[in-house]
Amino acid sequence: MMIKIFKRQTPISTKGFTLVELLVVLAIIALLLTVAMPRYFKGVDQAKESTLKHDLSTLRETIDKFYADQGRYPDSLEELVTMKYIRSVPVDPITESKTTWILTDPTPPLKGNVYDIHSGADGQAKDGSRYSEW
Repeated sequence: MMIKIFKRQTPISTKGFTLVELLVVLAIIALLLTVAMPRYFKGVDQAKESTLKHDLSTLRETIDKFYADQGRYPDSLEELVTMKYIRSVPVDPITESKTTWILTDPTPPLKGNVYDIHSGADGQAKDGSRYSEW
């Protein structure tokens, strides 16, 4: 009597990843994120501060040009838009609003309502100065 040994026709496939391999990959991704995220947020804050400085400089220059052309300061930021000095009132990048700008009146006998402009944002910049002092 002869005994036949049958071999399996299809080998056991080893497709997929083990739990340990998946945990190692997730640990590596978490490590990379802990390094990258602080740099990302620092870059976003620097971009907002840079944009705020540029917007303030542009608005102050525009106010001065309006005064040179009209002989008075504008009554509002919207007047600069209607008179085509700027396309639109910029958004304060720190507060993310168009309505938080702090406007300074000119001293008499100068006419108008907008002599200077500052950010209405609370808090300090990276250099230690306050946003409202720029």
